[in-house]
Amino acid sequence: MDSSPTAHPSVNSVYGEEEDCEDPERTYDGEPLLGNEQSTTAGLPLAARHSPKDAYCLVYISFFLMGIGSLLPWNLFITAKHYWMYKLSNHTAGREARSDLIDYFESYLSIASTVPSVLCLILNYLLVNRVSPRTRVLSSLGVILLLFVLTTVLVEVDVSEHQREFFAGTLATVAVVSGASNLFTGSVFGISGLFPMRISQALISGQAMGGTLTAVAAILDLAATEEVTASALAYFLTADVFIIICIVTYLLLPRLAYARHYMSLAKCSGPCPPSGGTPGGPSPASSSSSSVSVPPLLPILRKVWVLGLSVFYVFSVSIMVFPALSSGIQSVDKDSGSPWTNTYFVPLSSFLLYQTADFCGRQVTAWLQVPGPTSRVLPALVLCRTLLLPLFMFCNYQPRDHLHTVLFDNDLYPIAFNCLLGLSNGYLGTLPMIYGPKVVPRELAEATGVVMSFFLTLGLAVGSAFSVVIVHSI
Repeated sequence: MDSSPTAHPSVNSVYGEEEDCEDPERTYDGEPLLGNEQSTTAGLPLAARHSPKDAYCLVYISFFLMGIGSLLPWNLFITAKHYWMYKLSNHTAGREARSDLIDYFESYLSIASTVPSVLCLILNYLLVNRVSPRTRVLSSLGVILLLFVLTTVLVEVDVSEHQREFFAGTLATVAVVSGASNLFTGSVFGISGLFPMRISQALISGQAMGGTLTAVAAILDLAATEEVTASALAYFLTADVFIIICIVTYLLLPRLAYARHYMSLAKCSGPCPPSGGTPGGPSPASSSSSSVSVPPLLPILRKVWVLGLSVFYVFSVSIMVFPALSSGIQSVDKDSGSPWTNTYFVPLSSFLLYQTADFCGRQVTAWLQVPGPTSRVLPALVLCRTLLLPLFMFCNYQPRDHLHTVLFDNDLYPIAFNCLLGLSNGYLGTLPMIYGPKVVPRELAEATGVVMSFFLTLGLAVGSAFSVVIVHSI
């Protein structure tokens, strides 16, 4: 109505537009601005403006740690390539016979990890208003911990006579762990959408740091011991301990005043009116009914479909290349017998370099956010990443059964391409992820975070399927 007072802008928005909680389909005409916390709360009511400080950056660190834990299981599985090759090879006979289990293990691993994740994220969206984030987060972390303990135990078990059974069991474990991990990731990213944008950026940067730490650990293990099983045992034990740290971190989060403040603001912005309701407002019965309903998907998609498709394509291209294709690129001087070309080339040039570049790309978004969420340049840059596919295919990937031409026959080429792949993935993948929950009303922020995670995982699923085709075509 024309006589109604102007509403204040949402804490969750970074544009400074008018907010109408009754209309989740409202438009945002303000200029995109990723300012600091004070600038985004300047026009809010008194209770919202005077928010507590993030003392010692504890909330930022907590989400950063949970970001590491959200992708640590997947990063461990794909980085421990030498361990899986050892388990799936005929090492008892003193040789490593070539087989489909070894040649295409990363591709099978990608499919097993991403396809169930899509289903789990759909489930997460349906449960976002029915099951508390605490239940979803702790149950998923419990499943991940249980299966990683089992994986740790199997390191010392001889499976040379049951390689196919071990292969099938590994893929089943990866499927369950990946599903639980994405349930955890979607839930935590939804929660981070209730906070200022720096918290979402902390979570996403933590994911990249998890990959970087895993790659560093793998290289240190290679340098410290030649015993593959001893290296993997220390590797997975470290993961077990870190998952426990993530559980403790999440349990301590509600004890921080900064976290309680923004989570309480989210509750106030929901359908329940403060102080027992207002004339003409929803009754307690209707509010209770609304609080357990599935969040409206169409208003969310109308706001974030371009951002969602950008996330989808960024991660689809990345998973087509990394790790199935990039980890198969060998040094052109492999026959020289040098430790660099035989032992460290793939861990350094593929895993560590990509993960470090990815982390750097994500960290840049803490200071630089261009293009904006409505810019056409963003999806254009995302589409340009398609050119990375032929660049990697014509590097020295081995074995080559169909495409015998190697155009980039110098080790500097895959190093440069991995840097470009990681930086573009980190920067162009993070921007739409942190924009998404900020272009919707605050009460839809958590659900939007889950939707953006769904686009990401769907991209990984589609990309992993295409990675199998790409690897088989070379």
